[in-house]
Amino acid sequence: MLTREIARRKTFAIISHPDAGKTTLTEKLLLYGGAIQLAGAVKAKKARAHAVSDWMEMERERGISISTSVLQFPYKGRLLSLVDTPGHADFSEDTYRALMATDAAIMILDCAKGVEAQTKKLFRVCKLRQMPIFTFVNKLDRPGRDPFELIGEVEEVLGIGVYPVTWPISAGGKFRGVYHRERKQVFLFEHVAHGAEIAPMEVVSLDAPELVEALDEEGARQLRDDIELIDAAGDALDKSRLARGEVTPMFFGSAITNFGLPQFLDAFIELMPPPAPRGSDKGPIAPDDDRFTAFVFKIQANMDRAHRDRIAFLRVCSGRYERGMKVHHVRLGRDIRLTNPVQFMAQERTLVDDGFAGDIIGVFDPGLFLIGDTLCGGGSPVRYAPLPQFPPEQFGRVVMLDPMKRKQLKKGLEQLAQEGSVQLFRPPEGREGEAILGVVGELQFDVVKHRLSAEYGVEARIERLSFSLARWVEGEPVPLAELESNLYGYGALDVHGNAVVLFKGDWQLETCAKAFPKTRFVELGGSISPV
Repeated sequence: MLTREIARRKTFAIISHPDAGKTTLTEKLLLYGGAIQLAGAVKAKKARAHAVSDWMEMERERGISISTSVLQFPYKGRLLSLVDTPGHADFSEDTYRALMATDAAIMILDCAKGVEAQTKKLFRVCKLRQMPIFTFVNKLDRPGRDPFELIGEVEEVLGIGVYPVTWPISAGGKFRGVYHRERKQVFLFEHVAHGAEIAPMEVVSLDAPELVEALDEEGARQLRDDIELIDAAGDALDKSRLARGEVTPMFFGSAITNFGLPQFLDAFIELMPPPAPRGSDKGPIAPDDDRFTAFVFKIQANMDRAHRDRIAFLRVCSGRYERGMKVHHVRLGRDIRLTNPVQFMAQERTLVDDGFAGDIIGVFDPGLFLIGDTLCGGGSPVRYAPLPQFPPEQFGRVVMLDPMKRKQLKKGLEQLAQEGSVQLFRPPEGREGEAILGVVGELQFDVVKHRLSAEYGVEARIERLSFSLARWVEGEPVPLAELESNLYGYGALDVHGNAVVLFKGDWQLETCAKAFPKTRFVELGGSISPV
């Protein structure tokens, strides 16, 4: 049973440059999976539904994804778990952590823009993990570049082989459907209102007279010539190279009109490998290992405004989880009981009785979890590799506008920092001062202010500071409270109580390092929680 259930699981993320159509594609996967009956575009008009994967109010206002949602839905006997990641570059860290919890990635390309900056950045993470990557070329309902040119760009810029599984079909400048190379069938689609429902399609062969009727002589001949050229140029898809992230199957379509989506989904669930072994301090742990193991990759506060709750998202790596089971919390070194596990579809929660390797489950967090924590269900404990943390690049001091809300501000900032949304630095004990936030991108400051106001009732402003580097202290301690007066930097403590120094530039870091030769100042790039 364990092996069979694990084989059904497909856990993946979607990576793309902002505005390539990631949230729209997410909606349409849910539509085709039967999880929703009507898809709502992100920048929805008032009469239409908002995107169900974007639950935070600010996401709906701005039409972007900021948080990481976890969406689970069935599709043709499989159980798909989509970790819907932030599309904005300022939230790269959240996206990186989400990728660590998945087994494959769908890379979306805009057919007019090709490989963009954020796509390259996220692709590198997938490549480092040797993850299977599936490419979906989107927006073919609009004018775009030649498909052969896009294939060449992916191969050249990203350094990965490309195997086109579907090929776009146009007639009179309009996108009509796709040819499926494996099935050797042509799929012609019909438009439906706003793309909100599953698009009707007609299936014909490449040499059928109906194809000429639909595309005219020139269009049909162009399609046959393209297919002949592709078939002559490449070999069959090598599944072992796909599993290692060396070749990407490429699909063409339009998420907004639903053209090409069922062909993509069907091929994706067949080609995507099941959950793979995961590296730990005791070697790789196989997904069908009898003991339950999992790690925390995300913490989200206030998903349910009514209960002010906090959810820790676990990626199950091996064995079987059963509701109410006792597990060992490796970092704390003690046993805890996991009760009321849930799975999500935006704000809708479903209580689950069990979970298998590949599943993403949410558990109530009373303040026990940090990102990167490992949980084990028996035997000698193992510890999974820590999750990456980005060094902050921008800093700001939080100034509250109402001094009576000090307690709420402290709680709000601590919870947001424990989520990994921002990094929080406080003056060392014995010194007065406001909290300092460190972020990777500017938009994170806006999100913090918005969430402090909406979730904690605290109005605050953020005064920008001139620091550009944060380095954690290892080795011989330094007198944190005295650094600033000697122009060595600003000494502080992070949310876990670790000593950190904020510097205005490399010159200040070098000066401080010379003054304290027995101390190391490190980026802490390899870990989220202290090990």
